[in-house]
Amino acid sequence: MPADANPNGDIFGGWLLGQMDLAGSVIAIRLARGRVATVGVEAMKFLAPVLIGDEVSHYAEATKIGNTSVAVKITTFARRRHEDEFFHVTEGLFTYVAIDENRQKRLIPRSEN
Repeated sequence: MPADANPNGDIFGGWLLGQMDLAGSVIAIRLARGRVATVGVEAMKFLAPVLIGDEVSHYAEATKIGNTSVAVKITTFARRRHEDEFFHVTEGLFTYVAIDENRQKRLIPRSEN
């Protein structure tokens, strides 16, 4: 939306980062079986601008599951309004920590498999 863009029509990187964080948290919440908090973002790369009206898709996969944390690689693609092809616009590695109802770190339950 225009409110999420600079005067040149490029979407703010912070808005895109927020959307990526939401996408990554879906994976982290499922793996942690509960609430998580984002504690780090590293290796963030902006490869191409996202414009007003672009369709944006995020793909997330867990790369590491620790005792209390989950690392999730998030890759984002965009497609211009009247084009068919998606192209890679950004990626980053997000770290989430499982937390309890008091916002304290907690162990991630291990699968019985």
